[in-house]
Parts: sequence; structure tokens; C-alpha cells
Amino acid sequence: MAGEPGTVGELGEFDLIRAITARLPSGPDVVIGAGDDAAVVRANDGAVVASTDLLVEGRHFRRDWSEAYDVGRKAAAQSLADIAAMGAVPTALLVGLAAPPALPVAWVLSLADGLRDECQPVGASVAGGDVVRSDSLCIAVTAFGSLEGRAPVTRAGAQVGDVVAVAGRLGWAAAGYAILSRGFRSPRVLVEAHRRPSPPYAKGPQAATLGATAMIDVSDGLVQDLGHVAEASGVLIDLASGVFDVPEVFQDTARALSADPMTWVLGGGEDHALAACFPPETELPDGWLVVGRVREQGTAGGAAVLVDGEPYDGPAGWQTFS
Repeated sequence: MAGEPGTVGELGEFDLIRAITARLPSGPDVVIGAGDDAAVVRANDGAVVASTDLLVEGRHFRRDWSEAYDVGRKAAAQSLADIAAMGAVPTALLVGLAAPPALPVAWVLSLADGLRDECQPVGASVAGGDVVRSDSLCIAVTAFGSLEGRAPVTRAGAQVGDVVAVAGRLGWAAAGYAILSRGFRSPRVLVEAHRRPSPPYAKGPQAATLGATAMIDVSDGLVQDLGHVAEASGVLIDLASGVFDVPEVFQDTARALSADPMTWVLGGGEDHALAACFPPETELPDGWLVVGRVREQGTAGGAAVLVDGEPYDGPAGWQTFS
């Protein structure tokens, strides 16, 4: 921006906050937005769904891999997807930024644009946040949502006999990560999936309306995340590997990298697909793919999730401290 200092240290905390908030309009659910001690967001049914996520540079994103705008879209997406996974509609985000003084102002404003644009399709707003000085670059996002009178869909309600279905992409972000980690930048469609996920936000409230018994955001990997559902519900989940779509671009990329594309589908996170359990008689609309069944707990070597009736021995998903 013409006439504006180049780094956040030169601009200063309060002018930086003013520059950020000028780019972030408030939607109808925000009564009081950024600029006061706290935001005020409507909760029309008396319940608020809330979730928080933290992104650390070098761990969750790299500036040599992703533009600031993409980091903003990704940061918003992972929190908004958590709201949708409860069957709720996202309403607002609060964003905390810890930044080194030498970070360019233009980078922060592009980050804000990404946050804003990811919120726009679901009608959510960035309602406030905080900025602090730090030696490392960190972004904290807290998301809020409305159940609109529905009961929340948790991980704990799956019933024996339910079908397990998935909405959204699986393995695309993991494939993109594999490409980038090898020093490549194509196929672009997979690299972009890593940089900027596309969660099926509307499918969360839809699943709740259809009577979903349990649901989860696939952030760490399908096998691992469905393991949380199985554990919370006291059941066993059996997936059928043959029903998953493995696009040609996956197969070509896997051959080039000497990888198994099914490890991306079953163990790759960060696409933020939604996985839900439904009563077997449920007629699922377009966009949902039945991928398995809920079974009684049994002697499966302690596994909570099977693949084709056997414990899965591939990479199950992301582990923060591994």
C-alpha cells in the first residue's frame, strides 16, 4: 500500500489492526465486531458451537510453499469445517496473530483477505482478534457457529448397522504435500489442494437434518478420525477400499513418487472432508459416498477401524507430536 511502512514493526500494533479490520466487513450475525474489548455475535437458538485451531509456521504452513492469501484460506477452512462437523452453520471467527516485527505488512493484509474470502461463502465474518510480537509466526483461529435449533451431531452417537459416508475430497491435500516435499510444484491441482482446501461446509447441517448419528471433520486422516468416532461410540467401523475414487491424476502422481495413492485417501488429512454415520435406511443425496458400515466391537486386534475387514497397517493419519 502506497505510503505505508513495509513491515509490521514499522507500522505498529494499532495501525496494523486498523489496516486489517478495514478489510474485514461484518455480517448480520455480528452485533459488535472488531474495535471493542470483545465481539458480540448472535446465538439465535441460545447455543453456540465453538472450536479453535493453531497454525505455526514450519509446522502447519511454509511461506515458500504457500502465499499469505492461501494460508488465510486454509486457516479459516480448518476451523469452519469443525463447526460444520457438529451440524452447525459458521457465524464468526476470532483470529490471533503472533508475528515477527520484520514480517511485511502486505503479507498480513493478504492473509486477512484469505480469511475474509473463505468466510464469505458460508456467511461468516472475522469479528475480531489480537496481534502480538513473536519470534515465530503463529495464527490462532477460533470459530463460532449456530445450530439453528438442531441438536449437535457428536462423535459419540454411531449405532451398529449405520452406514458410514463421506462428503468432500480425500487424499488431495496429502498428495499435494507429497509433491511439495519432493521439491516439485505440479500437478498443480494437487498442490493447490494442499495450499487451499475446499471443505463441503453445507454438508454438515445437511447431515444433521438427515439424521446423522455421528460426524467428524477429516483433518488428520480418514482412518484415524473415524477411529475417534468408533472409540467415542463404542463400535467398530469397517471401510470398503474398493468404493473410493482414485482419480487418474492420483495414480499418475503416485507412480512418479513411488507411492500408494490409497495411503493418501485413507491416511491423508487437511482436505477437511466430512465423515458421518447414518441409519441404514437413510436416502443420502448427491455428494455423499457410502464407504463403510458400523459393526459391533469385536476381536480385531484392538483396532477401531477396519479396511476390508482387516486392521489397517498403512499410515493412519497425522500425529502432532510424532
